[in-house]
Amino acid sequence: MTSTGEALKAHIQGEVTSVCHCWRLSRSDGVVLGFTDHDRQLHCDGTSFDPQTGFTASEARSSFGLSVDTVDVAGALSASEIREEDILSGLYDGARVETLLVNWRDPSMFQRLRAAVIGKVTRQDGSFVAELESEAWALDQPSGRTVGRGCDAELGDQRCGVDLNDDHFAGSGTLLDTEDGNALVVNGLDAFEAGWFDNGVLTWTGGAQSGRKERITAHVKAGSGVRLSLWREAPLTGETGDPFTVVAGCDKQFATCKAKFENFLNFRGFPHLPGDDAAYNYVRDEGIFDGKALVR
Repeated sequence: MTSTGEALKAHIQGEVTSVCHCWRLSRSDGVVLGFTDHDRQLHCDGTSFDPQTGFTASEARSSFGLSVDTVDVAGALSASEIREEDILSGLYDGARVETLLVNWRDPSMFQRLRAAVIGKVTRQDGSFVAELESEAWALDQPSGRTVGRGCDAELGDQRCGVDLNDDHFAGSGTLLDTEDGNALVVNGLDAFEAGWFDNGVLTWTGGAQSGRKERITAHVKAGSGVRLSLWREAPLTGETGDPFTVVAGCDKQFATCKAKFENFLNFRGFPHLPGDDAAYNYVRDEGIFDGKALVR
């Protein structure tokens, strides 16, 4: 135990204590937020922890072995640093949360109780509950490659090799209007055929959404304009004129890799692997079972 921890231990063993909980939240985009259940702002371990955020913690459950420990943290969405649209867009998914026990009379006296990652987040009546899972959570995640017909590389990464800076696969435009909260009417993409950006990624380069990436579920031409549908739970908060860039999408199939990207030599799936359709299919006279490649 550090000297700071020893001092806090001695304080806790005294007749009167002045301790509180602080939570340091580190999002994947580099933003660090601090919250405390004390009634005034505290500065501890290089972070400012804000009060009156409505944060409360449930009983922590610790266990032996490799099982995942959990604890819930609840808070009000009225906290200025936490916006409902950020939660819905996934900025808090997998965020790291450190729980500190701090002597609020002397914040240099603290002890880190646990570190966890945010799992499931639920919303109800203007508040949220975030389930914190211990770092053992990482041991419960799949690792290694999955053998399947589809490609397991991300379009444009080192294993894929497609150059997404090529004008053939990338475009840019501005927002004209929104429909039903998650559909955009845009300009600047008229030169691309419908469906070219299905499963692609849109990145906002200006406006209130600047820097945010969103998955495109459908790219269609509607009349004289272009319509992009986004995968999102919250209504879009963008405004007319907001700029963005897009990159082409990939459905992870061999035919798409070959025809759309001419990148079949780098395909990272196993297209010749018989699937359930072959295993459970009936034998027919017209069937071909000569052992040749299923995909050419």
